[in-house]
Amino acid sequence: MKAITLIGSTGSIGTQTLDIVAQCPEQFRIVGLAAGSNVELLASQIRQFRPSIVAISNESKLPELKSAIKDVEPQPTLLSGEAGVIEVARYGEAQTVVTGIVGCAGLLPTIAAIEAGKDIALANKETLIAGAPVVLPLIKKHNVKLLPADSEHSAIFQCLQGIPEGGLRKIILTASGGAFRDWDVKKLAEVTVADALKHPNWSMGRKITVDSATLMNKGLEVIEAHFLFGLDYDDIEIVIHPQSIIHSLIELQDTSVLAQLGWADMRLPLLYALSYPERIYTDWERLDLVKAGSLTFREPDHQKYPCMNLAYNVGKAGGSMPAVLNAANEQAVALFLEEKIHFLDIPRCIEIVCDRHSQQNNSNPNLEDILAADKWARQEVIEAANNLQNAPKVVSIR
Repeated sequence: MKAITLIGSTGSIGTQTLDIVAQCPEQFRIVGLAAGSNVELLASQIRQFRPSIVAISNESKLPELKSAIKDVEPQPTLLSGEAGVIEVARYGEAQTVVTGIVGCAGLLPTIAAIEAGKDIALANKETLIAGAPVVLPLIKKHNVKLLPADSEHSAIFQCLQGIPEGGLRKIILTASGGAFRDWDVKKLAEVTVADALKHPNWSMGRKITVDSATLMNKGLEVIEAHFLFGLDYDDIEIVIHPQSIIHSLIELQDTSVLAQLGWADMRLPLLYALSYPERIYTDWERLDLVKAGSLTFREPDHQKYPCMNLAYNVGKAGGSMPAVLNAANEQAVALFLEEKIHFLDIPRCIEIVCDRHSQQNNSNPNLEDILAADKWARQEVIEAANNLQNAPKVVSIR
């Protein structure tokens, strides 16, 4: 029975991971949980899974959590704040740590888990996008596994099983196209927050759903795929696949193409990351190709999705640029969700900040450099957003 610690237990990744653990009690058990501020859900998870150690990131919520589980026996060790989350991540009994925190907040707990010798089920893109210069050497030093737990990179990883070294030629990442895949680009000026959160295929958190609408999620996945699988950026492609049945593909040196297929269900890549290299039987709905029907593909619209090209350019620049891109995107999406900027301002703000950083890009950043770049980029986005909002509006007279 594998001991699991879950960082981000009350989010979308966290709840689906716990669903797997509940369905596979002979294979997995939870020893540690960390969450943000949802006391009610975290308390319910503690009652069901009885972890040994728990952290709540929002320190002000700790008294409420203590009260909510006061009758639970045995009592878990309760911690709070960023330091508490890091302590849970390195907790000694766990074999695998699932990193389900969205954003750069997941970087420090992931590093702590690696340094403690834990295998990582990686559901946090930013760990590699922002932190690859630090994280990858640590993975090698501590001889731990880094297993992708998102659908696209899991698909690639699954297809690569049994492929000889040097056999991989190209990676093809599939994208749903997000909420606006069927919108005319001219209509994007009318986008509301509610519109951006209507993902056609997947049930995800608010931030990643907006990233899907801008296609920044796919741009970030290109950078992550580069670090995970070692291919050059010119050998990583994006294709729009509206049905989200094929989760990604690989092309081999002889032009043979392999794909991983399944219904749009995040539990499948999460299960494989937890059980690798084993395959565990489930009673989940099996893929029926006749029911799935036609599978279609098209090239992404570069005018509609400027974030995609931004990500490619930043990835090729390397150094501290990906950390800046990631932080700028997080901050811009947060401002959009707060209705402080327009949807089209997201790529504008990111591009402004990346352009500013390009002159001071650190080609070999350490952890302090990455965290400093992250902090700087967030402040720069706020300034860029204020400038955009205060800029005089241009009136077109026909």
